Amino acid sequence: MDVSLLSLHWVYLAFVMLIIGFMVMRRDTTIVCIVGILALGLLATHSVSSSVGGVFSGFIYAIKELIGTILVISLIVALSKLLIGTGINEVMISPVARLIRSPALAFWIIGIVMMVISWFFWPSPAVALVGAVLLPVALRAGLPALGVAAAMNLFGHGIALSGDFVIQGAPKLTADAAGIPVSDVISASVPLVIVMGVVTTAVAYWYMKRDMQSGKLTMDTGRTAIAPAETDHSQQKSGVLLSPAVKKTSAIVIPLLFALDIVAMFRLDLQGGDATALIGGTALIIMIALSLLAHRGAGLEKATSYLIEGFLFGFKVFGPVIPIAAFFYLGDSAFTDIFGKVLPENSHGIVNDLGLALAQTVPINTGVSAVTLTTVGAITGLDGSGFSGISLAGSIAHLFAAAIGSGIATLTALGQIAAIWVGGGTLVPWALIPAAAICGIDPFELARRNVKPVVIGLAVTTIVAMFLI
Repeated sequence: MDVSLLSLHWVYLAFVMLIIGFMVMRRDTTIVCIVGILALGLLATHSVSSSVGGVFSGFIYAIKELIGTILVISLIVALSKLLIGTGINEVMISPVARLIRSPALAFWIIGIVMMVISWFFWPSPAVALVGAVLLPVALRAGLPALGVAAAMNLFGHGIALSGDFVIQGAPKLTADAAGIPVSDVISASVPLVIVMGVVTTAVAYWYMKRDMQSGKLTMDTGRTAIAPAETDHSQQKSGVLLSPAVKKTSAIVIPLLFALDIVAMFRLDLQGGDATALIGGTALIIMIALSLLAHRGAGLEKATSYLIEGFLFGFKVFGPVIPIAAFFYLGDSAFTDIFGKVLPENSHGIVNDLGLALAQTVPINTGVSAVTLTTVGAITGLDGSGFSGISLAGSIAHLFAAAIGSGIATLTALGQIAAIWVGGGTLVPWALIPAAAICGIDPFELARRNVKPVVIGLAVTTIVAMFLI
């Protein structure tokens, strides 16, 4: 199949390379993406006003695509703020605390609890939910604070966030950029997430056990003068309005309701936006009901306050993502929606065209594709977000899959996993601050502790992906 490449294609590719370069240098890419949209608009329309308007339209397009993800994360954070404020989180986790009687049990139990809670509440709120309650228990059992932070990072910001099977924020971004259904990315990511998770946590535990036995890792290793983060006591005082019986009942009912959501997803075949809506609606209803129950006369105002906190968090996280997503959406159908039908008649979108041209000129195989996606994903994670660059990973997966003729879902999932493991909170020091702060340790020390396990995990996962493409 012949494909005609215009200056639009080369400019798009040039800006993709420029964005990668800025990410390697750990510089912000927002302005680069905006300039890229302007340049593509000028080439497509030869109109300054249309290209300037195209930037705004691109933002609108990206927001419409992402708004469901932004809202559900905001609502989840709002609910987690309430759970911490009322003390329900402590009741929810307290049964698990009784099982922690050795350093090994502390590492694996805290990790698994963090992973499960992160599926429903996202890792950042889950750090506060888990750390505030289980950190003292783990320390008494003999697990150093650095080990606690590593367990929360690897299982929460690593395994749970890289798959994001429940809230589906990450697969939504990568699937849209790759031009495939969210369900395809989720299905393809399952074996890769399992391999990455098992290898990385096993290696991390082995290193931790070895260093504890040799005396290299002690209870004081990595500790800083920074005190562990604490719950807002002003909020906690307002939580005394809940009796122990109500807290206990809530601690049982809340996980049950989310479990029912999971059952409904399977029974009703809810995926993507429908699944996100169910989780978000459940979180909102629980938050409102508990707010009215806990704060009584001030319940209406407190519910709004929790919502505001949640929205502030959601838009703070996705603020840098919107311009980047706006640029990479232009690689597919968004270009025609925003700038009109200016591509050749036989064009299948900028990324598809580049992929086909690549296939006709350069020998691309599964090995090269897998290594490239892992590398690109890791580079995009260097900004410490984990999310800001996964649209790029999806777009490049689309390009390579078009070149080799298969494996788009696996490549997309691989890029997503690499980006989030590196930037989502396991390797980049400034992304590790939540877990480091609550454990009172140095985030740079935690990053050093995670490097070898994560790199080994990515290498093994990339090799497995080669056989799945």
